[in-house]
Amino acid sequence: MRIAHIITRMIIGGAQENTLLCCRDLMNTFGDDVLLICGPEQGPEGTLLREVESSGIPLEIIPSLQRAVHPLRDMAAYWQLKSLLRRYRPEVVHTHSAKGGILGRLAAWKCGIPAIVHTVHGAPFHDYQHFVPRTLIRWCETYAAGRCHALVSVADAMTEQFVRHAVAPRDRFTTIYSGMEVEMFLEADRYRESSRDRLGYEARHIVIGKVARLFHLKGHEYLIRAAGELVAQRSDVRFLLVGDGILRGQLRKQINRAGLGEFFQFVGLVDPARIPEYLAAMDIVVHTSLREGLARVLPQALLVGRPVVSYDIDGAGEVVLPGRTGFLIPPRSVEALSSSLGALAEDPDLRDRMASAGRRLCEQRFRHQVMAAQLRDLYLRVLT
Repeated sequence: MRIAHIITRMIIGGAQENTLLCCRDLMNTFGDDVLLICGPEQGPEGTLLREVESSGIPLEIIPSLQRAVHPLRDMAAYWQLKSLLRRYRPEVVHTHSAKGGILGRLAAWKCGIPAIVHTVHGAPFHDYQHFVPRTLIRWCETYAAGRCHALVSVADAMTEQFVRHAVAPRDRFTTIYSGMEVEMFLEADRYRESSRDRLGYEARHIVIGKVARLFHLKGHEYLIRAAGELVAQRSDVRFLLVGDGILRGQLRKQINRAGLGEFFQFVGLVDPARIPEYLAAMDIVVHTSLREGLARVLPQALLVGRPVVSYDIDGAGEVVLPGRTGFLIPPRSVEALSSSLGALAEDPDLRDRMASAGRRLCEQRFRHQVMAAQLRDLYLRVLT
C-alpha cells in the first residue's frame, strides 16, 4: 500500500515515537510505500527527525504546518498538504495530533483518499482550557471526524471522552495501544548499577523518578509538594526528573524555596533510546500529569519492573491497576501522592509484586509490531 502519515511535529514525545515506529514497521515488515509528512521542529522538546532519517523513512517537511493557530499560515499548510497528497496519491492517509489531524483529514478528504484514519493520542480539548478555545477545538474535531473513515484511540478512555462530547459515535473508534520497543525495557536492569553510580545514588537511596516535559499540566509542582512531606519522614528518598521545558527555572525555584535542593536531580532532555537506563536507576515511577492520553512512561516503567504511582487521568487506569501494578490516586492530591510513594518506599516486596504484575500486563500489549499489524488490518478493513 501507499500510506502517508501526517503529524504536526516530530518532537521527542509519545505520539511521535508511535508514528515513527509505525512508519518503520509498515515499510520493513509489510513492504509498504510510506511517506511521513510533518512541520518544522520548534521549541525545547527535542527532535526525532534524525531517527526518521536513520530509519530510511521518506520525509516531507511543510514549513507552514505549525502547532500555534495562525489562520494564514494554517491555510497555506492546508493547500500544501493537498498538493503533496495529489502528487503522492496514497491509498491511506493516517493523521496524528491536533493541527496535523484536522488539516490532514480535510486535505485528504478533499483529495478523495480511499482510507483516512486519525489517531487520538490525547484529547486536544480539556477542562483546563478557556471555554471559547475548548468549544472551538471540539467543533473542529467533530467536523474533522466526519471527514475520515476510522478513528483510533490509544486508550479506551480516549474513546469515552470523544463519545461523551459527541465528536463521533462509538462504532467509529478502535483502541490500539501505542507501540514501543518492548525488549529494551525488559532488559533495562542491566544498566541499573552503572546508571545509579553515574547519577550519584547510593544503595540505600530510594529513587523516585518522573519522565515528562517540564511543562504546564505535567504536575511537577504536586510532586515537589509531596516530596516535602515524604522527606520529613525519611531522608533516603531522592527524586529524579527526566525531561526539559519552559518551566525548568520555575520548578528549580520551588524546590529551593522548599529546601529540597539536595533531594532533586534534573537530567534534562534524554534521547528516547536512553530512557530505559534512567528508569533502571529508579525504584518507583510517578506520573502526576493532569491530562494525557496514555502516557508511554507508565507501561515503560512496568516493563522495566518499577511500580507506578499515577494520578487517575485519561488512560492511566488501563495499566495502573490499583493494588496490583501501582497506586491510582485523585488528580492534584498531594497527601495521597505522598502516602502512596511512602508505602512503596517502605516495602520492597510490594514494589516487586506490583512490578511483576505490571510486566505481565504490558509485555505483549505494547509491542510496536502488534500495533503496526493492528493498524494495517484496520487500513485493509477500511479499503474493503
